[in-house]
Amino acid sequence: KNTCSFIKDATQEAIETILKLTPYKRKGRCRLLIVSGCLPQRYGKVLEKELPEVDLFVGTGSFQKIPHLIAQMGKKKSYLSGQTFLYNDRTPRILSTPSFTAYLKIAEGCSRTCTFCTVPQIRGPYRSRTIRSVLKEAKNLADQGVRELILIAQDTTAYGEDLRDGTSLEQLLKGLIKVEGLQWIRILYAYPNPARFTESLLELIGQEEKICSYLDLPIQHIDDAMLRRMGRRSKGQEILNLIQRIRASIPGIALRTSLIVGFPGESETQFNALLRFVGEVQFDHLGTFKYSPEEGTPAFRLPNPVPEEVKDERLKILMEAQKKISLKQYRRMVGRNVTALVEGMGQEKASLRGRIQTQAPEIDGCVFLKGKAQPGDWVEARIIQALPYDLVGEIKKTLP
Repeated sequence: KNTCSFIKDATQEAIETILKLTPYKRKGRCRLLIVSGCLPQRYGKVLEKELPEVDLFVGTGSFQKIPHLIAQMGKKKSYLSGQTFLYNDRTPRILSTPSFTAYLKIAEGCSRTCTFCTVPQIRGPYRSRTIRSVLKEAKNLADQGVRELILIAQDTTAYGEDLRDGTSLEQLLKGLIKVEGLQWIRILYAYPNPARFTESLLELIGQEEKICSYLDLPIQHIDDAMLRRMGRRSKGQEILNLIQRIRASIPGIALRTSLIVGFPGESETQFNALLRFVGEVQFDHLGTFKYSPEEGTPAFRLPNPVPEEVKDERLKILMEAQKKISLKQYRRMVGRNVTALVEGMGQEKASLRGRIQTQAPEIDGCVFLKGKAQPGDWVEARIIQALPYDLVGEIKKTLP
């Protein structure tokens, strides 16, 4: 079982899943129960006492050693070496996504100092893969039939800075657009550092057909005092200026963001400033999270916690506002012809489910399609209806 422990809910879910798996071992349906990833890396040997059913705990720096560790079972139970492991094109991989879509991790770890985040202590400092390694894996994936490539890292815009050889996200994108077979290249988790969004990078995203007209900018908040308490390096006005510059450079681009409500000390006035900002900027997609106090982070010790019921109310208010914005944005698309990637069956037997270029899988909405097509097909569809977070379209034809 590979695990996440980024926040309390993820930790609890991981532990519950592990406990659900223990009967398989007791009944002889599996020989070993191995727990890997962030959970053992964060909590270490404490888990040995709490979860005696587990045979082996493997941290984030020892994935590649698992076969060797199984061979020498019994010597010790936990392997939590430093976070030096860096995934590369030679790392064995089985796609857990549909065959036509794949995530491509371009870097590991994070060197930022956000006060609420556990990633640096779990995953270690930011470490970029080489362009050669990323391009080789991208080609391998394209050869397997992948048509949509989703670039991920804790901060995709920081790609290459640690290599100190001029490597950059822009350079990487210029290499990826040359990979035959790829049709969509999507960028997630682009930290809103204005200096990294150069005019040449924005021009490349705007002009190159393969690069989705879509950016995920996790801003977390807009109030300057909140941003400082969160350890974020951008000010509210800088974030607003960046958004305006991106939209001016790439007309029609879809912007996604993530926000935190209920961070320690967040006043009603500061929350209302965030709410007004969301109304003014009109993000295409927005994810909102309640602040989760995580032991070991600087924010865990901050005074003035926001009551849980206040967090719930602020989350509800923000998402209600975004629901109206999303519906308004989607209504503008009714009557347009779009290119969609068919993913599978929709909610009704007679419909299919797909996505357009401005929708990322799992986190954004989808397009419910009327007509005939197969998963992995590209189709031209006419949008006939807008829902709060989804679209409805009719397939006009299948594209080559």
